[in-house]
Amino acid sequence: MSFSLYEAIVPTMIQILQAGQGWIASAKSCGIAEEELAQTRLIEDMLPFSYQARSMITHSVGAIEGARKGSFSPDLEEAPTDLETMRLALGAAENTMRALSKGEVDSFIDGEMHFTFPAREIDIPFATEDFLLSFSQPNFFFHATTAYGILRMKGVKLGKTAFMGQLRTTLS
Repeated sequence: MSFSLYEAIVPTMIQILQAGQGWIASAKSCGIAEEELAQTRLIEDMLPFSYQARSMITHSVGAIEGARKGSFSPDLEEAPTDLETMRLALGAAENTMRALSKGEVDSFIDGEMHFTFPAREIDIPFATEDFLLSFSQPNFFFHATTAYGILRMKGVKLGKTAFMGQLRTTLS
């Protein structure tokens, strides 16, 4: 059985983007101030929850946009700190990923692109599929796991099934 690039990336990103909306809905009702949650870090040298949540979008929708244009750079804009704005942004990212066609994503195979970070004079060339699978997908899961971990650390009632979201079973 072979998998396409689309199947290797898109359905699981949709699953976790949807789950992330649930984490934020739980966070909204936990009684902790939104600004406190938004600014919480696992450790001082890591970026806060607001950045982690936004980076899920950067490394899903942003990665696809980068694949389309052949270049990807980090999103350095200030992340929203309002939980509802974050939840809605994750929902919009989920919808964008759902709208992708298998044909378009698979057409990225054998393309060329660059990860650029002009402020640090970084320009790394990639085959597009390698960028998506070895750079953006691991980053997506890193930021999702970190966002989830921050909420758990702050006492938001979430379990492993909340992280995983809706599984794609043969029962569904």
